[in-house]
Parts: sequence; structure tokens; C-alpha cells
Amino acid sequence: MNTALNKNLFLVKEHVGMFKAANNFDIYDPESEAIVMECREESLGFLTKLFRFTSYKRMTPFDIQVKTADGEQVVRVKRGLSLFLSTVQVLDKDDRLIGQFKQKLFSLGGAFAVLDDQGTEVCKLKGKWTGWDFKFLAGETELAHVTKKWAGLGKELFTSADNYVLQISDSVPAEHVARRLILAAVMCIDMVLKE
Repeated sequence: MNTALNKNLFLVKEHVGMFKAANNFDIYDPESEAIVMECREESLGFLTKLFRFTSYKRMTPFDIQVKTADGEQVVRVKRGLSLFLSTVQVLDKDDRLIGQFKQKLFSLGGAFAVLDDQGTEVCKLKGKWTGWDFKFLAGETELAHVTKKWAGLGKELFTSADNYVLQISDSVPAEHVARRLILAAVMCIDMVLKE
């Protein structure tokens, strides 16, 4: 696994744009303020781009690659067309399945199960419907916490730019697959639950 995920604190910044179809993020190390990973949605089809500007945006497919600053793929997050509940695949650097997310039915604020490549639950993502506050829980143990860091009222009103802080618990081992799944899930929170 790539060492970029060995840290426990990340700042995820969405690219600013008035009329943008693609979801693009930079992931920073808050201590050094350096970009440690980039998340890009590079190959959008014409119809997908078109539907991203409608109320059907949450249903559109996505294919996001999370890469290190030097271009090495950390994870790839993919979903096809979603009519009701989302199932999202997470792939490793060689495009092999390492896990998936299944959206839960009737959850306030959004929730989904984070599963490994065998379909075994690694943790659950639970959120509050009143705001942007999500926790990754394995039983009662918190593996990670994601919150929204506001960039200023004017910027938030006139663009779709969002900033998130991801904090992974020290209890999650550096090389554990849960780190890659949690990072991938942070990209999905925005596209599956909050758009």
C-alpha cells in the first residue's frame, strides 16, 4: 500500500467551479500544507456531463482515481448508473476489487456499509442529517471522522467548493485496507449522499 495513507489527518479540498461537471479534489497534509494525493474524474461521457447539471446528478455514474502527487494510483472509486440505492466499487492500484459501499435504506443523514472484497463489513458510515459530520464505526469503535470545514460564506454560496477534514484513528494500522476504503468513502459521501 502507498505510504501517502499512513498519516492520520487529511484536508480534502474540492476544486472551485461555477459550472463544472467533474468532481476533482486535492488532498493535503495539513502539517506541511503539501498536496499528498489528487482525486480526478477525468473521463466523463457527454450524457453524464449533461445530467450533472440536472436534478438527476445523484444518479449519474462516476469513476474517480485517487493518485499520489507523482501519479501512482492509490484507489479508484466507481459506480454505474444509480436509480435507487448506490453500490460503489473500490479498486486498488492494479484495478482489482478491494471493497465496496452499499447505501442503506431509510437512513437519516446518510449511511452506508463499507465492505471488503469478500463482502464482509469493515465498518459503517453514519452521518447526521443536520450537517456535514460523518463517522466510520466498527461496532462502537470510531475508525475515522469526517467534518466539513467551511471556506467562507460567500465562497460556499456562489460555488460548489467544499472542504473536508478526514481524521483516521491511531487504532487503524498503517497498512490496513480500511484506510483505503475510508479515503474512497470520503469521495462518495459528497457524490452519493450530499449532492
